[in-house]
Amino acid sequence: MSTPPTPLFVEIGNDPRDYAWGRIDGVAEVLGRPGSGGPEAELWLGAHPGSPTRAVAGAPWPTLLGWERESGERLPFLLKILCAAGPLSLQAHPTPAQAAAGFADENERGIPLDAAHRNYKDPFAKPELIVALADGFEALCGFRPVAEILADVDALDARAAGSGSAALAPWRAVLAGSDGLRAGFSWLLAGGSAVDEAVAALVAAAGSDARFELVTRLAAAYPGDPGIAVALMLRHVTLAAGESLWLPAGNIHAYLRGCGVELMGPSDNVLRGGLTPKHVDVPELERVLTFAASDDDHLLPLVLPDGVHSYRPRIHTSGAEVPFELLAVTGDASVALAGPSIAIATDGSFALAAIGAAFEAPRGTAVFVTRATELRVTGSGRLWIATAG
Repeated sequence: MSTPPTPLFVEIGNDPRDYAWGRIDGVAEVLGRPGSGGPEAELWLGAHPGSPTRAVAGAPWPTLLGWERESGERLPFLLKILCAAGPLSLQAHPTPAQAAAGFADENERGIPLDAAHRNYKDPFAKPELIVALADGFEALCGFRPVAEILADVDALDARAAGSGSAALAPWRAVLAGSDGLRAGFSWLLAGGSAVDEAVAALVAAAGSDARFELVTRLAAAYPGDPGIAVALMLRHVTLAAGESLWLPAGNIHAYLRGCGVELMGPSDNVLRGGLTPKHVDVPELERVLTFAASDDDHLLPLVLPDGVHSYRPRIHTSGAEVPFELLAVTGDASVALAGPSIAIATDGSFALAAIGAAFEAPRGTAVFVTRATELRVTGSGRLWIATAG
């Protein structure tokens, strides 16, 4: 008996991840569904074994992880709907070479894959991009120039000194010295009583000043965490709907609040740097981080025919091509898909057609397109398509 051909379109779905930082009913609100009543932080669409997407019907495999195993192909991306009510951890991701070497090293040392102190869960990189779904998406992304950091530290130090505290002076001294970004960052993450005193003085000096509202907000979420001071070293970015950030290997970042569509490498390799109760491996994080002021991490989309917007950095930090692309479709369009792809509608309704097959995608519906094709899209709203780069 011959095996029936795999359908071109397979409807897919998953359950939102209920991380504590998630917005109540966040994913449900984005997709126009009834909410769970609890935090809905992320909806994963992909083959990642941590939460493989389910095939709803009409497929010879129950999940996209099963599709990978049966087809011998690998989806080079993980698509997410992300909704944050509060800050995520400060973090960075390795290059492909760093990920492969780190994974092999930890395997050789016998560190279990599920160990809390393990850094490398797989041998892959995790470059990321995120597009804001609404105005006001906030993030920390990349280091500021030292001069800008010192201006804020001096303003806060003057207030602290007025209260009789000199606790910010040691941090200010290392920031102003040689290799100030690395030295100031390392001093904070080394911890100890001097760091604790500096963080406390920073928070007290920030007070109710709107200029330092983020310091107060982070202190309420993570009291005493050195990441509160690290945040002052980073660019605080607010995105309008449709604006995007590119977060390559070595970039330190944290999402603060808002909903967005995120596309990334399908990896769990996260090196944390504060604003978290989880393991922080300071030496490994410092080895991976890029200690240079970030010029501008906004990712400007390329406008394709039919008004399709393509979000794709052309070159990875390591010099390799980025293996994925995020397309935003708002009306009738023809889209060339280079390989297996995932689409989800967050507004409106769309009909998809290709090589004799058709699929209806109203708001909240996700579909797996199982192979490369020329896709005809009709409808209006917002349809996001993740595909190979």
